[in-house]
Amino acid sequence: MTTPNGPVLVLHGIWNPGSWMLPLVWHLRRAGMDAQAFAYDSILGGPQRAVPALIRRIEQTGATALVGYSLGGLVALQALREYSSSPVRSLVCVGSPLCGSQTARQLQRLRLGGVLGRSGQLLAQGVPVWNGQVRVGQIAGDSPRGVGRLLGAQDDDSDGTVGVAETRWAALADHCVVDASHTSLPFKQHTASQVLHFLRVGRFARD
Repeated sequence: MTTPNGPVLVLHGIWNPGSWMLPLVWHLRRAGMDAQAFAYDSILGGPQRAVPALIRRIEQTGATALVGYSLGGLVALQALREYSSSPVRSLVCVGSPLCGSQTARQLQRLRLGGVLGRSGQLLAQGVPVWNGQVRVGQIAGDSPRGVGRLLGAQDDDSDGTVGVAETRWAALADHCVVDASHTSLPFKQHTASQVLHFLRVGRFARD
């Protein structure tokens, strides 16, 4: 694989503004990529609105790659499942519970699921495995500091909110782990370098 020849759309996670991903967008731009932030309403809109909006944005821009942080990775993957003729060939997920989130399910059990808004079901269930033409990579964090630990939903093998096992979707092309909590994951230099490497060659760098 080579550097994407079209725009790279970068999606934030739940409760985040679109500007949350600007440091990663700028890193990709400095590397010569046409990176663009894609903002959506993760609470009141949820995937029911975000997925069709993302499909329209892909159609308008001709994007050939996506990067999704946390919920953004699930939204991106769901959009690609529904848009089979998409020009997108690469997706990098960053701390995305593609196999379903124990933290989200724990919030629901505690009757606190309302804080997840309309994204609660997708977070809790994850995305079914599907054999598309998109090469999907996942970057997980393993510094266990976050809301999942506070709720008793995650152990040490997690980023504090998402368990490493929850990121190991069966159809991944590659997977790597960086030393980061869930909140710090999109801001780490190591994360940015691995996103860039995957977009360029279709796999993550190995030490």
